[in-house]
Amino acid sequence: MLKLSKTQWIGLAVFLGAVFVAVPMTIAAFGRTDLFFTLTSVGLLAIASAGVWLTFYIGRINIGQGAFALLGAYVSAILVTKAGMSFWLSLPIAGLFAAFVAVLIGLPILRLRGVYFAMITLVLTQVFTLTALALPITNGAKGITSIPLPGELSLFGITLIPDFATLGNPRVAFYYTTAALMVLTFAAMYRLVNSRLGHLCRSMQQNEELASSIGVNISYIRIIVFAISSFFGGIGGAMFGSIAQSVYPSSFQVADSVNFMLNCFLGGLGYVFGPMLGTLVLYFGWDLLFEFGKYQLLIYSSLLIILMLVLPNGLLSMKIPGLSPKARSGPEVAGKKEEPGQ
Repeated sequence: MLKLSKTQWIGLAVFLGAVFVAVPMTIAAFGRTDLFFTLTSVGLLAIASAGVWLTFYIGRINIGQGAFALLGAYVSAILVTKAGMSFWLSLPIAGLFAAFVAVLIGLPILRLRGVYFAMITLVLTQVFTLTALALPITNGAKGITSIPLPGELSLFGITLIPDFATLGNPRVAFYYTTAALMVLTFAAMYRLVNSRLGHLCRSMQQNEELASSIGVNISYIRIIVFAISSFFGGIGGAMFGSIAQSVYPSSFQVADSVNFMLNCFLGGLGYVFGPMLGTLVLYFGWDLLFEFGKYQLLIYSSLLIILMLVLPNGLLSMKIPGLSPKARSGPEVAGKKEEPGQ
């Protein structure tokens, strides 16, 4: 079992208290209930970005997470609207189906490295979009609309989650659900990178040939990690479809896949919680620059370049008193940052 230091337990308690208590109370106090949707979006983007971070962890640049988010959204929407399945059952199925497809795709492409793997994954989102346009079950360009809100989830007659349709403000319920999923996702990530599998992934990131020479089944590990990565993408996409109550072929585009990657870079590839911070900064950073009109993209891109030049290892690489070095985990070895994919 993974052990946490006293400082880490305190940090975890503060984080959970902020997410589940302080933030909702502050939003309610100011009457800005619209922020629940905004923060829910940030949480779901962070979950999908966490999957991208995992592929960086094995030395692969993944620019195709939008494809698996779109796949998860469609799988859940089809199961709920056409098969009458409960959303809570369709959610894990969407993630597992995305993972299954990732295994099929990953078998041939995970042999590639660096820019070659990145270019293949970049095409995936467009391929999945065109597939959604062509298949009758996805309704083509019309998409799937009027997706019902998540129903009640009960166990042994005890209601665990109420029917969202009966709530006065379903956005609050979506916020808490997403917050719980995000916490579980990053807890699983932290546990994974500090497990035996995580140690093997680090050895692969440093030198795959050397890892293979000492008996590490690198092909198997690459497939497992890519499947887990895509599972997170499928979960995030399924939740997005439920919140929007609709899914279209354009729901997730190439730009979204690029942003998932940028979230990891900005937060820090060497830190498990980098994708979470990167998503928060990029999401609100873009909105804050809205007032600059046509110069918004120029300023946004320039700031990103400057940040990556000043902090090449991400925002979490800033020296913060009391930050435990155990929180670090990623492609930094012996003080040298090794480029993913090399």
